[in-house]
Amino acid sequence: MALDEYRKKRDFNKTPEPAGKVARRAAKERFFCVQKHLASHLHYDFRLEHDGVLLSWAVPKGPSLDPKVKRLAMKVEDHPFDYGEFEGVIPEGYGAGIVMLWDRGTWTPQVEDVDAALEKGDLKFTLTGYKLKGSWVLVRTSGRYPGARGGSGDGSRSWLLIKHRDEWAGELDITEFAPLSVKSKGDFEDILGEETPAVWRSNRPAKGGEAGAMLATIIERAAKLKAGRQAPARRAPVHHGVTKTTKRRRTIKKKRSS
Repeated sequence: MALDEYRKKRDFNKTPEPAGKVARRAAKERFFCVQKHLASHLHYDFRLEHDGVLLSWAVPKGPSLDPKVKRLAMKVEDHPFDYGEFEGVIPEGYGAGIVMLWDRGTWTPQVEDVDAALEKGDLKFTLTGYKLKGSWVLVRTSGRYPGARGGSGDGSRSWLLIKHRDEWAGELDITEFAPLSVKSKGDFEDILGEETPAVWRSNRPAKGGEAGAMLATIIERAAKLKAGRQAPARRAPVHHGVTKTTKRRRTIKKKRSS
């Protein structure tokens, strides 16, 4: 079944991720999303709706608008369609970390047979998202691209995500220019701030390096955000009865009248 591998890797008693079901739709334009995921390493999960599920690739450096830049995209298990709107915290287990909905929209194949294109290892398509637009291609590399194998030995998982030259192409680093969520408009600390930061200290997904340092900073910011929301608003002191100033004014008034 399409989602067997996805479900096998997760304990749905512990993760808020949707178990999901295959959701085939008749829509001509299909859903796509990119989820920015801080787990053991920061990466971007690129997902295309097809045959009721989300075909998924992990893109370590995120998409690039520059046609000269070929981004490594490692094919991972299909995800349920419901996962496309997920944004939140995976507290422990497979994929533990913070998930941000970084981009979403629709995609249109530039080929008649998507399955044949996937089998061939050359899928051309058009994106209409908030951040990613225009013509793109996913090309399988058979593991020849540096760092593609990732220790798995399965070269078929290795693809490249490449932007075609069109009006939406350019040298702008879109991950730096537009780093925030298209769903909540926030950053990782805003997402984590809705949960309990202590969870991350006991089940920390990133244990070192750049991702670990990033997570530590995010935890600190999230704790401050949450503390700020919980702190009671300061009110001006209320004086009950007669103050010293009032007594003094009464004394002066009494002397003038006598």
